[in-house]
Amino acid sequence: MAEIALFPLNTVLFPGGLLPLRIFEPRYVDMVGRCLRGNEPFGVVLVHNGVDTDRVVETAAVGSSARIVDFQRLENGLLGLLCRGERRFRIQSRSRREDGLNCAQVEWLPESDAAPVADEFLPLVPLLREAMAKLTTLGRYIEPDYDSATWVSYRLAELLPLDRELQQRLLEIDDPNQRLGLLAPLIQT
Repeated sequence: MAEIALFPLNTVLFPGGLLPLRIFEPRYVDMVGRCLRGNEPFGVVLVHNGVDTDRVVETAAVGSSARIVDFQRLENGLLGLLCRGERRFRIQSRSRREDGLNCAQVEWLPESDAAPVADEFLPLVPLLREAMAKLTTLGRYIEPDYDSATWVSYRLAELLPLDRELQQRLLEIDDPNQRLGLLAPLIQT
């Protein structure tokens, strides 16, 4: 188990996915500084009820760690970050620091990175390649792996216009081909 800072958001971050953020609250500016100095990730979890400024915010139990891959000071004085999702985790316990930063003890969840795309889902790969080719602005931060059912299923889950609860359900599935099985009927080939 590990302790990480949490960033509760109204979004689901998948491993390998990119998340742009604008940071202005002191607790998150401090968190970013700690993460950069220690080369540490923080956790992104979907908010179910409340907002992260509430004393108690209800979040999903499963989230993804995020690592800062780029940052800049924006014209409006905010801190602009680009983060990449890394590993899924399950929250075991939570705490809140005096500055309001949510933290959690997490258990890292296994990934099936070596699982190939099942034959029945291979027609989805060229569709994903076509969609990814249009994402030129962030291309240097994307590490494609079209042979991996995990990578393909996560990219489809983040690119399709799905509601957040379905995206959360997809994040929680361990088997990437099972994830593709839920996504395939939503895509017209």
